[in-house]
Amino acid sequence: MTIRRGGEKLTTKLARITQIAKENPKEKFTSLAHLIDEKLLLECHHELKNGKATGVDRVTKEMYESKARGNIEKLYQNLKFGKYKPQPVRRVQIPKTGSSKMRPLGIPAYEDKIVQLAVSKILIAIYEQDFLDFSHGFRPNRGCHGAIKQLNEIILFKRVNWVVDADISGFFDHVDHHWMICCLQER
Repeated sequence: MTIRRGGEKLTTKLARITQIAKENPKEKFTSLAHLIDEKLLLECHHELKNGKATGVDRVTKEMYESKARGNIEKLYQNLKFGKYKPQPVRRVQIPKTGSSKMRPLGIPAYEDKIVQLAVSKILIAIYEQDFLDFSHGFRPNRGCHGAIKQLNEIILFKRVNWVVDADISGFFDHVDHHWMICCLQER
């Protein structure tokens, strides 16, 4: 879908949401469900990687692909009419890097991965505009290597007295979901 606003050409609905979020930092988005359509769901299906672990449904990308159009159409209809119900997440324990400890990993069902990616794209379009440039954690096209490079530049070229490395153990296991929902409601 192409939208023209003020002479500018935007090629997707998400690009428009991104533009609004960037231009109006206090903007509250009220209805976003319409952004999830069959085209976005199919795009998300194609973006998921082959050969990944399966959820409780044991459906692989390859299996889903054999009837992708019909599967996506049915998934979209279930979402549209409020009939979509995520399946339970399969829980496994995997070795923690650099430790003898294990860490829990949740593996969603294949369609749930598609829906999660679609919702993630919408939230990224809104919230990515609010992050500061030096923030690297869990953001698109950013990671620990970029953070280390930026830290290296700061240490080399600016006056630094202290460097503190901190890790909040089990942060995602203990995050307050009510508080997180309140934060999401701000936008």
